[in-house]
Order: sequence, then structure tokens, then C-alpha cells
Amino acid sequence: MQNIDIFPFHDDAGDRLAGLGRWWLDRADGTIALSAVAASFFGTGRHPDCLALIEPEDRHLVHAALDRIKAGGTDAECEFRVRTDGQGLRWLRLQQIGTSAGGILVDVTAARQAAARERFNFALTQYLVGTDSIDDAVTGILQLVCEELGWEWGAFWALDDRAGTLRCRYAWQAPRQALAPFRAASAHLAMAPGEGLIGTVWDSGEARWIEDASGTADLLRADAARACGLQSAYFFPVTFVASDACLMRPGVLEFFSVQQRQPDAQLPGLAKSISAMIAQAVERMTQQERIRVRAQTDEMTGLANRAHFYDQLDRQCRDARTGQTFGVLFVDLDQFKPINDAFGHDAGNVVLTAFAGRLRALAPPGWRIGRLGGDEFALLSAPGATPDELERVAESVLDAARRRFVYGEHRLAVSASIGISTYPDHGGCTRELLHAADAAMYASKRNGRNLASRFCGDGAPADAGHRIGLLTDLHGAIRRGEFFLEYQPIRTSGDMDIEAVEALIRWRRPNGEIVPPNVFIPLAEQSRLIVDIGRWVVRQACLDLARLRAAGLDRVRVHVNMAAPEFIDAELPDRLTAVVAAAGVDPRGICLELTEGVVMKHADKAIAIMRELRRRGFGIGLDDFGMGYSSLSLLKNLPIGSLKIDRLFMAGVPYDRNDCAIVRSLLDLGRHMKLTVVAEGVETDAQLGYLRQFGCPLVQGWLPGRPVPLERLFDLIAQPQAA
Repeated sequence: MQNIDIFPFHDDAGDRLAGLGRWWLDRADGTIALSAVAASFFGTGRHPDCLALIEPEDRHLVHAALDRIKAGGTDAECEFRVRTDGQGLRWLRLQQIGTSAGGILVDVTAARQAAARERFNFALTQYLVGTDSIDDAVTGILQLVCEELGWEWGAFWALDDRAGTLRCRYAWQAPRQALAPFRAASAHLAMAPGEGLIGTVWDSGEARWIEDASGTADLLRADAARACGLQSAYFFPVTFVASDACLMRPGVLEFFSVQQRQPDAQLPGLAKSISAMIAQAVERMTQQERIRVRAQTDEMTGLANRAHFYDQLDRQCRDARTGQTFGVLFVDLDQFKPINDAFGHDAGNVVLTAFAGRLRALAPPGWRIGRLGGDEFALLSAPGATPDELERVAESVLDAARRRFVYGEHRLAVSASIGISTYPDHGGCTRELLHAADAAMYASKRNGRNLASRFCGDGAPADAGHRIGLLTDLHGAIRRGEFFLEYQPIRTSGDMDIEAVEALIRWRRPNGEIVPPNVFIPLAEQSRLIVDIGRWVVRQACLDLARLRAAGLDRVRVHVNMAAPEFIDAELPDRLTAVVAAAGVDPRGICLELTEGVVMKHADKAIAIMRELRRRGFGIGLDDFGMGYSSLSLLKNLPIGSLKIDRLFMAGVPYDRNDCAIVRSLLDLGRHMKLTVVAEGVETDAQLGYLRQFGCPLVQGWLPGRPVPLERLFDLIAQPQAA
């Protein structure tokens, strides 16, 4: 089947109009005859062997189909690719007609390109939702374009803001193509905007097609292109309009072919879509990084916040090798409150910010620093730190605190009390190490302040007696009926109807004192009482929901917070099913809220339990979204129906550009993933107006309504104007 006889018969007028080519196989000698239309598909009027133009990977498909026809088979069919001068890669379909030794040849390139566009759109969705690495997103798109459209090389040139030059950041090449000289030249080349072909495309924002790479002087890699046989190329800029309406130009995409290709509609037609894929991936990664940093950073000082410092300490405890030691320094500023009282919080903020800067300057490489709240700081040493190193750093911290702080014309004096604990001598987990360091810090305060003390196990923090008293009372609080629930409305942002309520636990001691949840909940978590308290909250919320239903309020749902120990219990679905059955309520009226941290730390157990609860009708919501550092690739697999934007991100809305960008991104994310979004911490009309403008469906906070007892809730629901 090596002999091709071009044009031994004519196409009829209908074939020419339909773009159908005819072919015939001589079963005796294997000669193939092509009509004029069929021959044109190979880009030639005459060619000694058109099969040689077929892509090597596809030739076996054509040979197999022809062998079947030669042997007397029927209905043979295959699709294959051919490379033609000036037309690039084309897809052809060979079809046998009945039992004859001939058939039709159809150009299916357009259909293949349409399918490629569909794959591009699907890939875009996957990259935007499921990829946490810009490297994966860009290289995946480069490979997709090259393989589908027949280009041997694809690369992305990105602008290095610090150096002010464009460099080749990502590249992909056909596996069997020898492009080592071109890859090396690309890796070592850097050009300023406006310099060379890449710099010109970036600077002008206009695409460029070249038909002879080896003869293009401003390519700056013409010699390497000639050595590798690269000829045609297409360059186009990647641009997008950011959320702040600024035009962003991350870089330039380039694609090279070893064929002499004329400008066609394949790659230029997809250029905008491809550029959008890269641009959206870059913008999403930027926003995701901004959210991550904001969630992990103390806004005032720029240090790690409490949650992130705890997470770093958790990780170091988990990863510590046998025999490895490290230390924790717990730092509390002395005489800080008098500064706030005398000069105001602005003066206190100056002290905290300046002290944070001094800690950064003195911390050895590998150490981590966090602000735990108020005037409390902590330092985590690098693994392997010796006791002598911990003592030296502690002395440096004491010296940094003693140096005066300047506020206007005033020179403010404070000192520090430091507690030191070491792993594993004083604990094997975050809670134990911080408890030991906290106890040692209080020992420094008792001994005159301006000291660093190591934990010796011979004492407890100064307020330990009060804590122990609270813990003792907490054990009997459920039995004595001292807990009660209040409900905070969750309203629609438009007409402010009450869509749901969140159950919030309160504790009133026998002497009438109301203990704040941020005081007794941490105690409960440390003592495992949190499980008993959580079960009480669920039972009481179900009973109250039954009262709401009895009053004719059928659509209001109750949100209940769940702690980590509850949500990783495999018996939770059965227990909750029994609770709602006993109360006589539908599980669809209950939404169980858990934080990202619970999912991240116990993903395998938590997700399985979440799916079972959803199957039984319970709603599942993600609370404090953005604070647990979960990746979007994990989020897309969570069986949740709603998420709450943490109040931290609402604090600057609508005046802080970063907060606004983050909130809008989270609203878009919820909308695209078909999740109900609740914005927490809504306290002003300006915040509410912003959320309405960008389509936030539900709001919660002091403006929509403060927590109220159940009886007051009846009035709010019955009389919306009473809000």
C-alpha cells in the first residue's frame, strides 16, 4: 500500500460542495486512488506517498483500516492527523462505504477544534477550582495547546517585578522533539519590556505571528531555533483587568512549530481564551495567597496571629524526630496597661508594632514569631536549639523590651516577663508547651518582672486558682441547668427576613455571673467537657426548633456549632438522628457548622461523617471560612451547602481595598460552587450596602440582630420591624 494514484477519477459537484473526498483501494496490488478533493486534504495536488504526511503515531490506524478492507472487511473507519505546508495540523476521517473497496475522506478539523475548545473550557474550570499551584495550571495549559493544535514548543514568559525583566518561567515541549539548544537559550535569556520580540509583544499588548523563526532577528534566539528546526511561531500577551480595575500584564505566551505554517484561525482564535485561563489562574492564586496571608497574620504587627502560630507549633511537634529538641518563649509586656490608660490606644499600638519589629530583628534564622493577643507574644525556636541558645534569645528579648519606645514627644518604658518551655521535656504538644511556658512567665512576674524563667514544674500560673474554680463549676453546670441558648438571626440581605438563626450557648453561674464563652469554651476543650456541652446544645436546639415549628414558623433553620471531638466520632450520625427523632423535628431544619480547622486536621474521618449526615438530611456549613487555610482542591470535595465569611474579612468593608477584594472573591466562589454564603460581622449600613451590591444572600451580625432568647426570637420573626 505504498503506491498512491492521485486523481484517477473526478469528484462530482455535490462532493465538492460538501467538501467530501473520494478514495479507492485496489485490493489486488494495494494501490490507493484519491480524488482531487481528497488529495487537497493532504495539501498537495500530487504526492508520491500521501501516507508519509500522516502523523507517525496515527499511521498504524490507517494501515489497519486499509488491511481490513483489502482482506474483504466492511465498515472500516478511522481518524488520523496529517501535517500540511501552510495549513498546520489537520484531522481527517476515512470511512469505507458498505462492502466496497472505497469510500469517503472528510476533513473533521473544525469539529476537532470545537471539541478542543470544549476541553479548554473544562480545563479552565478545573484549573480555577482544583489547582493550588500556578506551575500546574500554566504547564497544563501549555501542554494542552501543543498536543491539541500540533505545536512542538510552548512557553510562558513572566515579568519579574524586582528585576524588571521578562524571563521564561514555564515551558513544555513535545517529548520526542530534540529542542535542548532552544530550551537552554530560553532559560538563560532575560529581556526588558520593549526589548526583542517577547518584550515588544508584552509592551505593545499586540500578538505577533512569524513564519521563519530562524530569520527573525528580534527573536534573540534565532540561532537556537535554526539548530532545532523551529520555523513558525505565534506570540501573544496575557492580560486581565484585576478586581481594582487595573490592567495587569503578567507575561507573554509563545508557541513554535517545526512546520512552515501560515496564519490560521486555530491558535489566534483561541488566544483570548488561553490568555484568560492563565490570567484567571494568576489572579486566583494571588487572591488565594492574599487570603491565606491575611488569615495567618496579625494585622497590626505583621507577625503570625494566634491561630497560625499554634498551627506552626502543632506542625513542629508532629514533625520532630526522636531526640530532637526545641523551645517556646512566652513573652508578656510589663506595665503596658498604664501606657494605654495614660496616652491612649494609639500609644499602645506604637509600642506593640515597634516591639514586633525588634523581635523580627533579633530572632535567629529558622525561628518563628507570633502575637497571641493583647501584649502577649511567643517565639518558637528552630529544631535543635540548645538551652543556651534559648537563654541568649530570651536575654535579647528582655533587652529589646527595656529600650524606650518613642511616641510623639514621649519616651515610653516597659519591660517583659518571659517563660521558657522545651520539647519534649515540658510537653509533646502545643497545649502542653504553651501551658508550661505560660506558667514560667507568671513565675517571672511573681519574682519581680523583667525576667526570663524556665518551666520547672513546681508551680502554676498566678490565675490557676480561678481557672480551677471555673473548671470545677463547669463540670456541674449541665446537671444544675446553668446553660441556656440565645439565637442570633441570619437574615436575607435584601428584605432582611429571618432565614435562619445560630444557636449560641451562655453560662450563668449560681451567683448570677455570666461567664463569657471565650472563657469557658477553651476550658471545656482542654477537659473534654466540650463533647458533653456540644450534645446538650444540639438537644436543646432541637427542642427549641420544635417550639418554632409548633408556632407555625416552618422555614427557619437552626445553625449549631460542632467541636472537633464531636465531628470525628463515627457514632455522630446515629446519635443526631435519634436526637431529632426524639424532638420530633426534621433534620433538614438543622445546619451543623464546623470550622475549616476540623476538616483540615481530620479530613478523612470528617468528610465521611459529613457525607453520611448530608445523606440523612442534615445541612452542613463551613464556619469562619478563610481562617483554616484549606485549599480549594479540598473545598470542592466537601459535602457542604453553605459557608460563612469570617468577620475578620468584613472589618474593612467597604473602605479597605484588600478586604473588599477578598469578600468579592469569596462571594464569587460560593456562587460558582452553588453554596449559600453568609457574611458574619455585619455591623454598619455601609457593609450591608456593599454586600447587597455584590449579591451576598445572607448576613449575620449586630446590624441584622444581636443574640436574643427564644421568646424574643418569636417576636422578631412575627414582627420583622421589631429588629
